[in-house]
Amino acid sequence: MPNPYLPFWEYIPDGEPRVFGERVYIYGSHDSAGSDKFCDSKLKVWSASVDDLNNWVCHGDIFHTKADRDHPSDADWTNDISDLYAPDVVEKDGKYYLYAYIKETAGCVAISERPEGPFKLLSKYTYNVPDGIPEGKGDGGLFIDPGTLVDDDGRVYVYCGFLKSFMAELNPDNMFEVINGSFIDNIIPVEEPFSFFEACSPRKVGDTYYMIYSPTPNNPGCSKLVYATSKSPRGPFEYKGVIVDNGADYPGGNNHGSICKIKDQWYIFYHRMTNGTIMSRRACVERIQMLDDGSIPQVEMTSLGFEESLNPYKITPAETACVLTGGRVLITEKNIFTRVITNITHGAVMGYRYFDFGEDFSSKTMEFCAEIKGAGCDAGIRIVLDEPENGEEIGVCKTSKDDGVYSAVVKAITGRRAVYLIAEDYYGGGFKEMLDGRNLFELVSFVFIK
Repeated sequence: MPNPYLPFWEYIPDGEPRVFGERVYIYGSHDSAGSDKFCDSKLKVWSASVDDLNNWVCHGDIFHTKADRDHPSDADWTNDISDLYAPDVVEKDGKYYLYAYIKETAGCVAISERPEGPFKLLSKYTYNVPDGIPEGKGDGGLFIDPGTLVDDDGRVYVYCGFLKSFMAELNPDNMFEVINGSFIDNIIPVEEPFSFFEACSPRKVGDTYYMIYSPTPNNPGCSKLVYATSKSPRGPFEYKGVIVDNGADYPGGNNHGSICKIKDQWYIFYHRMTNGTIMSRRACVERIQMLDDGSIPQVEMTSLGFEESLNPYKITPAETACVLTGGRVLITEKNIFTRVITNITHGAVMGYRYFDFGEDFSSKTMEFCAEIKGAGCDAGIRIVLDEPENGEEIGVCKTSKDDGVYSAVVKAITGRRAVYLIAEDYYGGGFKEMLDGRNLFELVSFVFIK
């Protein structure tokens, strides 16, 4: 599946990937298209076979903080503003434990016999923390966005925080009680180069402990996922660098995710924004390398998801773009079946990495076709390869005022290439500058035809 790798109507941010048995599970928050807030009051889980990452199964709702048409609330202390944020799930002794932050109240731990849930409330968080440290209530408290680690020796650690990080060891006999004296404040420093902001996600690889998290800006959207390492679960951690940035040539926002090894391949799971808001997020993934020295080189955002390359001769939904620059170009959902790229103004760039056009073939040309929602303008799409500014232009597809399928003959190409679609305004004459910023068309999908 390309990015986003779940069905395009599904909004699962803050994804924590976990491999249990022969399946990989994604546990995350749940957003709605066009919402004016982060997250809602339910958690869902999806899974796929480790042998087939292109077919994801929804296991439905696994925990609720409000009653809905099918379920009562799973927590009796929540209210209308108590939404669920950024969960994690770990396995210990054949049981599965869900850790979740509940907005403006105490978070919870829940338990299930199965990784897909549903989960039954076990406890509110129970703390033994030093004087002067706020308890886990509200945005300034503890156990925000908890990430949990069950170590090889059976000891259990939880890492969390917003604007400031915290860590504590849990009683492995009940999985929710903080062991007295184990609490550590500022486990990941707020000072540079760490610049901790939120989204703790611990992993152990060999004898090294990794902390994946979102750093505070310089970057206003906290759009990066970075990592730090230690030889102890209690630190100190050493800052290592950026893994992925969801705001690189794209309308960025907060980021939250983690690394996961599925069979022989490592991945970084993260999310990207849609609908002109930072509160409408979908699950994405990129292949990464774990080098022999334990370092993780930064990767670019792509349209690939779990694919090694995309097929240009199959219809590509516009919404799989990994580059959106120029004006306020964005992906938006009109209904459950229709998502388009809109706000396409003169010079807007829509990028897709990477297509495999195959080997040499006899023709010197092929056809490019695009499904367009018209906006009353005469416009065009320049088709450019490899990079938007200095890449190879292989043709121009002219569009018109109305909805339709528009096509153009373009140069036949081969190999693995990035494709950038660049919008041009063909209307206005000497008054063109007065029309800058108008929406030229909406892009639904496109395809190349040999």
